[in-house]
Amino acid sequence: MKDYIVRATAKDAQIRAFAATTRNLTEYARNAHGTSPVATAALGRLLTAGAMMGTMLKGEKDLLTLQIKGDGPMHKVTVTADSSARVKGYVDIPDVMLPPNALGKLDVGGAIGNGMLTVIRDLGLKEPYVGQTILQTGEIAEDLTYYFATSEQIPSTVGLGVLMEKNNTVKQAGGFIIQLMPFAQEETIEQLESNLAKITSVTSILDEGKTPEEMLAVLLDGMDVEITDTIPTEFYCNCDKKRIEKAIISIGEKDIREMIDEGKEIEVKCHFCNSAYTFSVEELKALLKKAKHK
Repeated sequence: MKDYIVRATAKDAQIRAFAATTRNLTEYARNAHGTSPVATAALGRLLTAGAMMGTMLKGEKDLLTLQIKGDGPMHKVTVTADSSARVKGYVDIPDVMLPPNALGKLDVGGAIGNGMLTVIRDLGLKEPYVGQTILQTGEIAEDLTYYFATSEQIPSTVGLGVLMEKNNTVKQAGGFIIQLMPFAQEETIEQLESNLAKITSVTSILDEGKTPEEMLAVLLDGMDVEITDTIPTEFYCNCDKKRIEKAIISIGEKDIREMIDEGKEIEVKCHFCNSAYTFSVEELKALLKKAKHK
């Protein structure tokens, strides 16, 4: 199944909802970064959330960045998304290993620890919009639920899941975001709460092989779901040699000169997709000239 997101409304637009299947992009990220199972779960969950939240952006060039920074052994997870649901991301310590948590699941909360969730929306204005909340569990879905309620005053429920195969590849990944509109009636809220109480976990829904449409049919059972949009989503990085050149120029003459003096070609890797770019001594000399003329 290809990765995609569906957007929907329910109960005469009292509810807006998003659901996604993201197995392929999560597996791409796992393969690119060589992540351990717990790091794959953390990155896959945040990539899924980023893709869905990216579709909430209005402008074509708007960008969203989600960053979770904790005192656990994984340190930091960073994801960026655009309004076309193209996402990329990385984990600071990709090979972190932890025993399962008390429920026998991958201990994402333990790997992240206590810290902050930061949401940055770059809408092309002078200053980006930045929202920050303290991590509630480090399990990511609950942290985003709390963020929506406190920072954006939108009552929401977020569910995210990554299921691993025995060989540590990604079996299933996906999630949902359900949000109540300001005019949502009490009976709608009660019905939604009743539906959500029947759900054990996102991974159990995904493991049944349910599509995003079927996921919403379960979550919003009896609430007249109307699918409004289907959007493909993918892991996409816009790095290229030119961008890396700019990054090298920005470090300044002194550091570039030191690289040249070593007399060896250098390799620079993109944080987001791990692509490697090599620069010969001659190329570095050309970049040094550009740095001087900055």
